[in-house]
Amino acid sequence: MGSTFPERKYDIHHQWPTPHASQAVQSWRKFSTHIKTGIIHIDGQTLDLAAVVAIARNGVRLALSEDPSVIRRVEASVETLQAYLSKGYYLYGVNTGFGGSADTRTPDLYGLQRALMQLTQTAVLTQEDKTDSPSRHEYLESHSMPSAWTRAMTAIRCNANIRGHSAMTPNIVHSMIKLLDNDIVPIVPLRGSVSASGDLMPLSYLTGTIQGSPDVFVRVGGLKGVPRIMSAQQALNEFSIEPIVLGPKEGLSMINGTAAATAVASLGLYEANQLALVSQLLTALLSEALYANNEWAHPFIAAVRPHQGQIEAAQNIRTFLKGSRLSYGLERTKDRFSEGLAQERYALRSSPQWLSPQIEDLLSAEKQLVTELNSTSDNPVVNSEDNDIHCGANFQAAAVTSATEKVRLALQSIGKMLFSQVSEVINHDLSNGLPPNLAADDPSCSFCLKGLDIDTAAYTSELGFLANPVSNHVQSAEMHNQAINSLGLLSARQTMAAVECLSLIVANALYAGCQGVDLRTLHRTFIAGLEEPARQLVGGLFPDAHDLDRKERFFTTFWKKFEASWYDAALYDAAERSQKAAQSLVVAVFSNAQQIPIVLSVETVTSLAKSFETLILESYLRHRDEFFQNQTTPEYLGQGTKAIYLFVREKLGVPLHRGLVEHPVAGDKQGNMIDGRPKRTIGSWVSIIYAAVRDGSLYDEVFRFMEVTGGLSVAGGIHGPKAARNGLAGNGIH
Repeated sequence: MGSTFPERKYDIHHQWPTPHASQAVQSWRKFSTHIKTGIIHIDGQTLDLAAVVAIARNGVRLALSEDPSVIRRVEASVETLQAYLSKGYYLYGVNTGFGGSADTRTPDLYGLQRALMQLTQTAVLTQEDKTDSPSRHEYLESHSMPSAWTRAMTAIRCNANIRGHSAMTPNIVHSMIKLLDNDIVPIVPLRGSVSASGDLMPLSYLTGTIQGSPDVFVRVGGLKGVPRIMSAQQALNEFSIEPIVLGPKEGLSMINGTAAATAVASLGLYEANQLALVSQLLTALLSEALYANNEWAHPFIAAVRPHQGQIEAAQNIRTFLKGSRLSYGLERTKDRFSEGLAQERYALRSSPQWLSPQIEDLLSAEKQLVTELNSTSDNPVVNSEDNDIHCGANFQAAAVTSATEKVRLALQSIGKMLFSQVSEVINHDLSNGLPPNLAADDPSCSFCLKGLDIDTAAYTSELGFLANPVSNHVQSAEMHNQAINSLGLLSARQTMAAVECLSLIVANALYAGCQGVDLRTLHRTFIAGLEEPARQLVGGLFPDAHDLDRKERFFTTFWKKFEASWYDAALYDAAERSQKAAQSLVVAVFSNAQQIPIVLSVETVTSLAKSFETLILESYLRHRDEFFQNQTTPEYLGQGTKAIYLFVREKLGVPLHRGLVEHPVAGDKQGNMIDGRPKRTIGSWVSIIYAAVRDGSLYDEVFRFMEVTGGLSVAGGIHGPKAARNGLAGNGIH
């Protein structure tokens, strides 16, 4: 029988489809385009995550599509409703009561819509939420939604209501657009929605705003600075916006819908997609810090277990590592006689397999949410084509809950992986020779990133708690009418909290990764620079100038022992480390005495080892000082890891941490400056990275790299340069 697998040479630079990364980059491109154009036209069919984020966070304007069919659809739905009522029909929420009270009837169609607002504007906002004065209660967190969430909710509701199924007059949509245009943001209670019958409570405060309610409050001008807080009535007066009087069904059309849950879910997923891609880049960076054997990212491994997410993760990591001189097993010749671990531990080695279902779930979640963004979630829904109206439950946001629970589980898994990798880099027992706690100075009195390890554990624990499902906590609501409800907004809120926790972990991982590759480069370049002086030092053991072969064999054996002993002694201060590493020469001399042509006394060997110890210590301290002034790390990194390293070191100005000398203290005799920059706590440096994660500037750097290098391939085709194999063995530091 023939082989199960055809014979094939796997080019490690072959561009396989990368649907998740491609989709994330495409969304980033759209977002950038929206920012440049400054306006987004909606038609009820084509809203996406990038547009929601641009409106919510950057205040990009919203406008109706210029296609006349959009307004025709809206007007047709109103006409269908009027025709329906003219026949004397009863219609839920138009001339009947609501929910479990739907067995009541009323001829007061306008009063009924006001009653609906009375029913739903019932959640808690404290006085601190409704004033621009500082809170008197520091222990109280906000009871209102962030403004970005509310702007997103408003945009999504506009998009749903223009689909022509709501029987809502166009002036209501225009009023919501005017709110966005004038940066008038309703103050919406954070809690109180079960997201079935839609997000009734949150959307009722948006409705109260366009009604000009004197007891609904808004933030005005928050995009440009500190917002002013006033009543909706005052805001509409100030901006000459006519208050809305809700006609038949229009209150119900405003609040029956999934806009709040979908808004928060969309903002969370947009960041989750970016975090997922950055986690692959961080895996590459941390593998370089560990000087890892990255054979596990070889395309053959994924090809024989062809889950799309695994194929993509492995390819992305290879792309980020291309050209790296701090890893081996892919571009560099594999060492089949290496000592130590024969393969990397799980946190690195199984990262493509671990990330695979997370990537696939994020793609699935985005498909669900984009569908929801362009759906009608009203009840009843107007069918103008058949002149009929149907009662159903499109407001049931189970699809949103399904999406956000997948997202949270993905975020938790990614966070656990990064925590494991960071712990491995910080722990000298696992880090392949890096100093304890990634201390650049003597580790006996400098604990550098030990606290970071603890912080990351705390964030990971919280992330694990947040990953728990929300959907299994459903309670029957509203006279048992809402016996099953999605809790979509609650799930989306927990997802945003998970985004924050993973962002903290990513900031820690990036700080630790940059520190790790700096120290790896420091020590490997030190060893490379020491090699020739050491060769000259031991050259006297072979006085015969023609005895080159034996001399080289001895030195090769000795140097391997020295390298191993240098990294094995990483937990010691420089002087003691040098002493222990120098003993490698003694071991090499006595274990290879038959190769040495001269007779050596114990005293001679001891003296030679002492000279070697002095050479090591002096060379190391000199090299370390030079490295502190000029890190050569970028020369040894992969193309992707180099980009993110330079972003941290140059654009953000976060430096290599030199140890205890960096810590700011009052009355420091040397001053709280170092090389012209202020001394900061480690937390302050990490906070700068965290801010770059949350404001998107980190992702801008990553996505620009992906575009420039052609490191992406989309489903259905291969794109970007197919790099030729280049033998890099012997091209780096060993």
